[in-house]
Amino acid sequence: MAHALIIFDCDGVLVDSEPIVNRLLVAALAQEGLHLSFDEVDREFLGLSWPATLDIIEARLGRPVAGDFLDRLQRASFEGLRRELRPVPGIEAALERIEQPVCVASSGEQAKIRNSLELTGLLSRFEGRLFSAEQVAQGKPHPDLFLFAAESLGVLPAECAVIEDSLNGVHGAAAAGMRVFAYEPPVALARGWHGAFRDAGATVFQDMNELPALLEDA
Repeated sequence: MAHALIIFDCDGVLVDSEPIVNRLLVAALAQEGLHLSFDEVDREFLGLSWPATLDIIEARLGRPVAGDFLDRLQRASFEGLRRELRPVPGIEAALERIEQPVCVASSGEQAKIRNSLELTGLLSRFEGRLFSAEQVAQGKPHPDLFLFAAESLGVLPAECAVIEDSLNGVHGAAAAGMRVFAYEPPVALARGWHGAFRDAGATVFQDMNELPALLEDA
C-alpha cells in the first residue's frame, strides 16, 4: 500500500540543527553547574520536548534552573541557528522526488520549527502542515504527536510513513502504528542506536538520497 502521508521530524532530519543546539545547551548547563558532554546531551535529550528535557535537567540538578535560563538559551539558540543553520544534506533533492503529501511533526516549539524551516528555505514545502509537541498531551516517545498529525490531515495511521533520527521519535512513530524510517548518517553512528532502531521495526538509512526509493519500495 502506498503511503498517503510522509511525516518528517525537523531537527536532524530536515535541518542540521542538532550540533548547534546541543553545543549551546552544553554551555548553558555548565553555567547552571551541570557538566555534561556533547555526546551525553545528544544521547539523553535528542527527540524530547522541552518540558521533558527540562524535567531531566532539574532532576539532575536537584533544583529548578535559574529564572532566566530558558530566555538565555532561546536567545543563544536563535542567534546560533541564524548564523549556522543549513538543510540536512540531500533533503532538498529528496523532497523534490517525493510525490506524497508531507508534513512536520517535531518536539520543538512552533516558532522554532517555523524559524528553522524559513532559515533553510524549506518552509514553503510544509506551510500549514507543521505539528508540534506543544499541541498534544505527551510528546515523543509517546505516539500522540504522530496520531495528531495524521488525524489533522485526514489520514489513517497505517497509511503514514515517518522519517526520524532519534530513538524517542522512532518509538513514538512505531507506537502510533506507522511505518518508520530512521535516518542515521555516519556521524550519528556513535550514538549506538543502530540495533535499537532495527529492533523497533525501523528501516535504517544513511543518505537522504536513498529515501525516495525506500518510500516507493516499502
